Amino acid sequence: MEIVKGIVAGNIRSIARAVSIVENNMEGKEELLDELHTHTGNAVVWGITGPPGAGKSTLADRLIQKERSEGKKVAVIAVDPSSPFTGGSLLGDRLRMQTHATDPGVFIRSMASRGHLGGISTAAFDAVKIFDAAGYDTIMVETIGVGQTEVEIIELSDIVMLVLVPGMGDEIQAMKAGVMEIGDIFVVNKSDREGAERLKAEVEYVLMISEKPKESPQKKICMTSARDNTGIDELHRILQTKHTEDLKSGFLEEKRKHRLNKELSNLFYLKTREFLEEQLSIGAQMDTWIEGIYKKEIKPYKFISEKMKELKKEYVKG
Repeated sequence: MEIVKGIVAGNIRSIARAVSIVENNMEGKEELLDELHTHTGNAVVWGITGPPGAGKSTLADRLIQKERSEGKKVAVIAVDPSSPFTGGSLLGDRLRMQTHATDPGVFIRSMASRGHLGGISTAAFDAVKIFDAAGYDTIMVETIGVGQTEVEIIELSDIVMLVLVPGMGDEIQAMKAGVMEIGDIFVVNKSDREGAERLKAEVEYVLMISEKPKESPQKKICMTSARDNTGIDELHRILQTKHTEDLKSGFLEEKRKHRLNKELSNLFYLKTREFLEEQLSIGAQMDTWIEGIYKKEIKPYKFISEKMKELKKEYVKG
């Protein structure tokens, strides 16, 4: 495929076109991703998540600067809420990262969440593969920030930064509810604010009492002020050190295999669903079935079981 050659060569137009193909689920998407597969696996993926107003975009901007100063190519996927009218990205490219808009070594793409509560659309997973194949060294995925539901970032990233900010009032309650499991690195941003040290102490306490397997890597905490550009050097060093440690220990390989497991399971589920919808003419008959169930003429579980029995008779051998 000509577009694949363009992507591997780092051609911006080819990359942008490919991202549009996966985002809009256009014809040729699956063949494109299959062709790119052999060129993937070289980039490191950083997830940046946390509540709205935590300064995630400014933090990403500072990290882009650090990576570019080392000559690395950086791609950013900024996952925004979907427009209720068009289904497209509501916020558009992050304004705080526009200082890099003319840098050929930086590619920033806003993507709509398309209603995914986890903050990440399927297209974002595919876009990571495109940027990886295109030779980007670091891929950052910044998510919407919708609290506990934002767990899909774990499935996509090699390293997840959970960005917290003092003064929001309910930080530790959210952590106790399970958000702590998301982060590999906890970034207390806006550290110049009152309560930053207390928030850090609370994070340390929760991490200490949290049960975790002995073989799990130690979670790190970093104090930053992205606006003032303080603590960024330390955060960047922690990110690089963690990647090296995870690579040597085999944890990164294990994590990526788990990601493939999840991806294959999802693909099987999607393809099976498509097959069932086609064979049972679900779209065409759904209204009739709903009417029957609503009028109590059809028992839902019995009805589904009978439909599955019909399929098994027709397609399952033996």
